[in-house]
Amino acid sequence: MKTRRLGSAAAALALAAGALAAATAPAQAAPAPPPAEPAAATAAGDTIVHLFQWRWESVAQECEEFLGPNGYGAVQVSPPQEHVVLPGEGFPWWQDYQPVSYRIDDTRRGTAADFQDMVDRCRDSGVKIYVDAILNHMSGTGSIGSGPGSAGTVYGKYSYPDLHGDGAHGYGRQDFNDCGRDIANWNDRWEVRNCELVGLSDLETGSTHVRDRIARYLNGLIDMGVAGFRYDAAKHVPPADVQAINSRLRATVPGWGQAPYIYQEVIGDATISPNEYTPAGDVTEFEFQRRISARFAEGNLQGLRTITDGLVAGGSATAFVVNHDTQRSHPTLTHRTDRDRYDLAQAFLLAYGYGTPKVMSSYDWTGDPKTGPPAESDGTTRPTTCGRGRWVCEHRALNGMPTFANAVEGQDVRWKDGDGSARVALDRGAAGFAAFNATGTAWTAAFPTSLPDGDYCDVANGTFTGGTCDGDVYTVADGSVAVEVPAEGAVALHVEAPGECADPDGCGPGGGPDPGDCATVDVGFRAEATTWYGQEVYAVGSIPQLGSWDPQRGLRLTTGEGSYPRWSGDLALPDGTAFEYKYVKVDPDGGVEWESGGNRSATADGGDDCAHVLTDRWR
Repeated sequence: MKTRRLGSAAAALALAAGALAAATAPAQAAPAPPPAEPAAATAAGDTIVHLFQWRWESVAQECEEFLGPNGYGAVQVSPPQEHVVLPGEGFPWWQDYQPVSYRIDDTRRGTAADFQDMVDRCRDSGVKIYVDAILNHMSGTGSIGSGPGSAGTVYGKYSYPDLHGDGAHGYGRQDFNDCGRDIANWNDRWEVRNCELVGLSDLETGSTHVRDRIARYLNGLIDMGVAGFRYDAAKHVPPADVQAINSRLRATVPGWGQAPYIYQEVIGDATISPNEYTPAGDVTEFEFQRRISARFAEGNLQGLRTITDGLVAGGSATAFVVNHDTQRSHPTLTHRTDRDRYDLAQAFLLAYGYGTPKVMSSYDWTGDPKTGPPAESDGTTRPTTCGRGRWVCEHRALNGMPTFANAVEGQDVRWKDGDGSARVALDRGAAGFAAFNATGTAWTAAFPTSLPDGDYCDVANGTFTGGTCDGDVYTVADGSVAVEVPAEGAVALHVEAPGECADPDGCGPGGGPDPGDCATVDVGFRAEATTWYGQEVYAVGSIPQLGSWDPQRGLRLTTGEGSYPRWSGDLALPDGTAFEYKYVKVDPDGGVEWESGGNRSATADGGDDCAHVLTDRWR
């Protein structure tokens, strides 16, 4: 597991911190020491999931029920500070990125007590909380006259008289840069860092007063157990100012025993390079995002072999397929454009090992991309119900892939021979094997692998929790593995997820009964399908056991809060039974929706373990 750091030049920064603090020491008394630290927890892994716009209570529940058990190490949560409230705009998502104070008493996602409960429960589940922190600006021109803020604070575009709820500290016009207009020339470094980003009041982060106010906010979150920060719009803050703010932060996060992890939003271009910011922490590598989304959208998986050429070093990068901005502004590949390829790209992100991986989990919208999350009439966010309403919960489709990322960390990538441009496979040292198929047909192939001989759970199509695998099991024998990679899907095996054959006496390389010895075969249907509340999924087919094409008599599949959108069901068929089938969604009133495309076909082939699992996605 990686040791998280304050910055890639942490040692030098630590040595300089004393001198810098002396040069810029605040006039007021030093902040009180943090409360007694609880026993240090161990993170489940390094993978970050961005639960965009989720309520605090929903994040806590997800940590306990899904994230911790499946190897996620951290959650990036939306900004928790008091924000503008814009009912006239329909409570857009970006209102949360316009702070009016640094209080966390009341936002659209819950109270300070809710926030603390989330931090504590996630820590108990081995999951860190990373806060999306806004250093660059306060509210903008478009919100003038719309106050007060979500916790009742009165404000103006350059007037924020009560930042911490004590009435003693605020911002006035002198705390903002003098430019006072939008950035006009994006090739001018001074303008990018001193003028206003889309009308947002630009803080003078070179000011001791401003640095102290921001640090007080961040330290308050650290005292609550927040383990890291994404610095929003860091490109618009001079790197020296970022380091000066970092120097004021607590050295250790209570409950974790480590320095806070810092990663900065820096969209590199010819004017400003992300490498300027790596001394202060990791950077979000947008060029990686552009490459991975384009290559999966095009089906050019062979192009992944050179995907990191010329990028920020992996030890200083946060890598992702999409974020909440690119979903809307540059939607090359999202859950809205091509869900299968999008899920496949996020699975590859976790298998490949470049940087700290961050996966996206969000909500859907119709028409206007500024649309906020599912909300009540007053704009407060509704609890997340995955697959219901507009909540998409894309991370659920990744199944146990974060456990793969954890198991193979630090291992080199060894590419295998693929099959055309859209099918690739790789080893991660001797710790993992993965194959990816961006075509519309299944891919059956055998590969040499460095995985030790044995049986392994496929964590791309199932989970491995509590020592139990609910996915397919593949056997590595004599340094080789034969896999069936689903259409538009993946297979991933790793050393920390051993499988178990259906017949324990026949497990192991070369073991199991001879083919043809099975009187019946346990046929498992595993389908990924999104539904709305009350809908059910059935497997319907050409044989009586599947209803003879009558949806009401087909095989009813089941799901659960921890497994949605994966639906499953099993039936016993005579060995060698050939059949056709499709999946249908059945509404509570009896309405039926058939999946598109031709009939699927299969034969109940028991193989070595008298079991045959069909892994599909709704089409």
